[in-house]
Amino acid sequence: MQSDLDSVTAKLDLNLRDCGLLIKTGVLGEATPLPSSVTANSETELENSIQSNLRELLARLQIGHLEAKHKALDSLLEVMKEDEKNVLAVLGRSNISSLVQLLTATSPRIREKTVTVICSLAESGSCENFLVSENVLPPLIRLIENGSTVGKEKATISLLRLSMSAETARSIVGHGGVRPLIEICQTGESVSQSTAAGTLKNLSAVPEVRQTLADEGIVKVMINLLDCGMLLGSKEYAAECLQNLTSSNENLRRSVILEGGIPRLLNYLDGLLPQESAMGALRNLVSTVSIDVLVSLGFLPRVVHVLKAGSLGAQQAAASAICKICSSLEMKKMLGDAGCIPLLVQMLEAKSNGAREVSSQALSSLITLSQNCREVKKDEKSVPNLVQLLDPSPQNTSKKYAVSCLGSLSSSQKCRRLMISYGAIGYLKKLSEMEVTGAKKLLEKLERGKLRNLFSRK
Repeated sequence: MQSDLDSVTAKLDLNLRDCGLLIKTGVLGEATPLPSSVTANSETELENSIQSNLRELLARLQIGHLEAKHKALDSLLEVMKEDEKNVLAVLGRSNISSLVQLLTATSPRIREKTVTVICSLAESGSCENFLVSENVLPPLIRLIENGSTVGKEKATISLLRLSMSAETARSIVGHGGVRPLIEICQTGESVSQSTAAGTLKNLSAVPEVRQTLADEGIVKVMINLLDCGMLLGSKEYAAECLQNLTSSNENLRRSVILEGGIPRLLNYLDGLLPQESAMGALRNLVSTVSIDVLVSLGFLPRVVHVLKAGSLGAQQAAASAICKICSSLEMKKMLGDAGCIPLLVQMLEAKSNGAREVSSQALSSLITLSQNCREVKKDEKSVPNLVQLLDPSPQNTSKKYAVSCLGSLSSSQKCRRLMISYGAIGYLKKLSEMEVTGAKKLLEKLERGKLRNLFSRK
């Protein structure tokens, strides 16, 4: 008798909970048929009717037995393919909570379909906070470890989107997500491998977890992906991850070098459109190895290739790398011989202030070698481009390098005349008042030349 009573009580509790849920969601009231005089002929009425049906469907995910929930998931997936906007409009925290709970259901089919729904929600960009606050990360990580092929793919896509938040990235690391993601990069299907690499790239953007990533062996895995990644996206994510890892940690830079990262990154740059991430990683590494090693590995022709064919960001990273390695006269000569000068002069016209600054900085270092200075003088664009960078506005961070370059070119009478004709004197007067290094000296030189020209004409 006691056992029977306990069983009935449990069933009643379950039914009461389900009824409470139906009342709370308003499904019972909305399920009442509309009077015959009211038809859903207007767009608003139609949308209200759709949302009412959706609320009922979402409620079914939280009540009843597994088979009923299974059918509700099928219906929800169909609706989301056609009308995701309305699904998102009626979705609430309780619905998301019930979905997260279904990720740990005993049925593999339910887990697979549930993670497909959650993947769509994560990709929508409107539910991240609810998903994370309802503790979606642990079951997603478990699916990456033990789920089906589809389950692993959808779980990694979900984590890729959620890990864009630094706080969530830390939580993924804290819940033990690094090791399963690294294993997917080594053994997973192409899409899963790419999204897992992307998630690890997002994690590597958080400085305090980089050492944890390194301890799990991420450096070697990312370097291998540069060669063996099944999709181009995997290789790009790997290069971005290496760029993040080497941005501020000297130990991680040495680790990347010891694992053979530099030649792999250089090989990755050989494509038609060299990637900014690979060049950025190399920029972080060049100061840690000798010039002889860089030259022997073919660094210089790759830099020229990036300056010619790369995106503006890649070109900026290449110019920054030049700034780091051109301390010796020998290296300045090799960079000039490789053909960097005209490409850097061309970069002075870039729309990006950062690109103009780093290209003028590279030129100001290279131009101290007489051979390179002659090369700059030959370029018809060099003087006008540099004079434009004398703009005294605070936004222009290239002016001190432009003054340095023009100072080196001012030994040529032709260059001095060009500077004057393009308005350098007016700029230099303002820069002299701002006490920019070299501006006063160059101004005096140009004004003396201008006076000599006037007297010679008389």
